[in-house]
Amino acid sequence: MAIIAWLIIGLIAGAVARWLVPGQDPMGLVGTLLLGLVGSVVGGFIGDLLVSGDQDLNPAGLIGSIVGAVIVLLLYRAVVQRRTI
Repeated sequence: MAIIAWLIIGLIAGAVARWLVPGQDPMGLVGTLLLGLVGSVVGGFIGDLLVSGDQDLNPAGLIGSIVGAVIVLLLYRAVVQRRTI
C-alpha cells in the first residue's frame, strides 16, 4: 500500500506544481507523476535538513512535496530553455 500512496502523492504534488508555475510543460501523466515523485524526494531532503526526527505521512509532507516539485520544475525549465537557445 505504501507504493500506491507514494504514487498518489507524487501525482498530486506534480499536478499542483504544474498548476502553480505558469507556462507550458509538454509532459503527460507519467511526466507529472515523475515530477511529483522527484519533488517529494527533494522536499523530504529539505525537510530533513530543517527538522530532525521521523517524518511520517502528514499534510506538511504533502506541502514539502509540492515545494520540492516546484523547485524541480523550475530547474527542469531552466535546463530545457538553455538547450533550446
